[in-house]
Amino acid sequence: MGKVLRVNLTEEKISIEPLPSEDILRKWLGGRGIGTYYIIKEVPPNIDPLSPENKLVIAAGPVTGIAGIPTAGRWSIVTKSPITNTIYEGNAGGKFGAELKFSGFDFIIIEGKANRPVYLWIYNGKAEIRDAKHLWGKTVYQTVDLIREELSSIVGKDDAKNIKVISIGPAGEKLVKIAAVMEDKGKGAVGRGGIASVFGSKNLKAIAVRGNLKPQIANPEKLREVILKSSQFVRNSPITSTILPKYGTAGFLAKALGEKGMIPVKNYQTNVFPDFNKLSGETIVKEYLDQEKTRESICWGCPIACKKYTRVDKPLFTTEGDGPEYMGIWGFGYNLNNDNLPSVLRAYHLCNELGLDIVGTGHVIGTFIELVEKGKIPKEKLEGLKVSWGDPELIIELIYRIANRIGIGDDLSEGTKEFAKKYNSEEYAMINKRGMPLFGFDPRGAQGYGLWYATSNTGDYDQLGLFKEVTEPTYLGNNNINRFETKGKGELIKKEQDLAAVIDSMIVCRFSRYALNEEIYAEQLSSITGWDINSQELLKIGERIWNAERVYNILVFGDNSEYDNLPKRFLEEPFKEGPSAGYVVKISEMLPEYYKVRGWINGRPTREKLEELDLKWLADILEEKQLLP
Repeated sequence: MGKVLRVNLTEEKISIEPLPSEDILRKWLGGRGIGTYYIIKEVPPNIDPLSPENKLVIAAGPVTGIAGIPTAGRWSIVTKSPITNTIYEGNAGGKFGAELKFSGFDFIIIEGKANRPVYLWIYNGKAEIRDAKHLWGKTVYQTVDLIREELSSIVGKDDAKNIKVISIGPAGEKLVKIAAVMEDKGKGAVGRGGIASVFGSKNLKAIAVRGNLKPQIANPEKLREVILKSSQFVRNSPITSTILPKYGTAGFLAKALGEKGMIPVKNYQTNVFPDFNKLSGETIVKEYLDQEKTRESICWGCPIACKKYTRVDKPLFTTEGDGPEYMGIWGFGYNLNNDNLPSVLRAYHLCNELGLDIVGTGHVIGTFIELVEKGKIPKEKLEGLKVSWGDPELIIELIYRIANRIGIGDDLSEGTKEFAKKYNSEEYAMINKRGMPLFGFDPRGAQGYGLWYATSNTGDYDQLGLFKEVTEPTYLGNNNINRFETKGKGELIKKEQDLAAVIDSMIVCRFSRYALNEEIYAEQLSSITGWDINSQELLKIGERIWNAERVYNILVFGDNSEYDNLPKRFLEEPFKEGPSAGYVVKISEMLPEYYKVRGWINGRPTREKLEELDLKWLADILEEKQLLP
């Protein structure tokens, strides 16, 4: 049975707590769900995200580390985000999640602020806070190597390579709002939401884990049956058996989005790019894939194996490392009108090394170039920089400046929202109303996806928002949903949002959704935990998590309905070319249906809905603050 590790950095005190009651675990699971529960219970909504009062919940889930369950190696961080000022959850693959479970802990709660740089070392049920002064200022890659070398005296030199490390780079130390928490040297990342700056604000450089304790399984025989069934589903889906393993996300998403005219270019001004094939998954695999290193990059227990490792030996942009994912190709390629693939790979790997979010970094650079183009940035702020679309050397230079807060990089390091606000150019910030930059999927090509992004509690997207409208028609031949239709999208997106919350709490990869469904997920949970969970209860768990996040939003922002929206560019400015030409997102047509199926009034859950979800305590809080509808 796992435990909860609570770390008070201010007092340098570590305590080990039992897991929450079975009732709480069944209602919230792990990952995103249990993290949401702890944050709502322990972090007041009015605190500064970079203050010692904020907390970090690092969580595995009931499925994490269970051999044979597809994609069961993920881990999650939940905190109050300095980007959105509300609750945020991000999760990653790699191997850290399973190792955390093997070390004897399901959840870590980090609170307070250390008076010096520190890192946390967890090993087979024990933990200690260790000095990290010698690690402060080091890159992510250097940090991983130094920690393993240091801890080899404890675990032995042969086993040191098996220590799993998550860390921040110089960007997180400098409280860059678009800094990322990296696993290993880029095998995974929790990049969105500015979580690495929360690490930095606490003087927490890294967490290292090692263990060989095995998680308990309630019904091993039933689990074997479920594993066989799950594996067969994965093999039967062309997405999880062929497309993702062969080309990774750079090929899988780019093809589906490109065919539908949904890859945004030049900060979402257009969907026209010089040559999409120059950055395709096929080109990456053909010219730059390191097959041997790619095998080492595969996430723990994952049969899909979408991860890639690339190497560039050409002058100027010589580089190697894990990746790229589609979002890196979009952020430093399509978005910036840059078709120089070696430079895109170098930018991606450099962000991994310095600890920067590839999405936030590419996004704010795109905003910057558009503002320069429109004369919004004073020339003296450029300090001689020649700024234009498609300049590979400019992109690399700006990444260094952002990570180290140098010159204009200091402004850019605050993220798209604050950067645009500083230059009185909010209309050019392609963010949702909670302040989170949009991803490289343009919502003008899929009404449901636009609704998902507008109503996201954390401000983040989920690629599952594309599943029924974009990726399923492309790869599975299911064309029964019109991506431009608004009717029915409220109900569709509500279900997918609830399921996504469950997936993030079990915690498995969202790509497993392309092969599995809620019935299979329920069987997996039941066999591992011993609970008799069906698909209806599973979706109810997701609905509970989604509503709890929404309550925290309301406690932060007040009346929430104005936040369920997108920038004017998506509502009023259609693309002029391609398969999505002429369309805009019609949020106002979809919100009434969405609110109705959610049981909300103008974006706020009713007492009846909250009590139905066993959230009476949250309804009472809203009523006390006169925030119930």
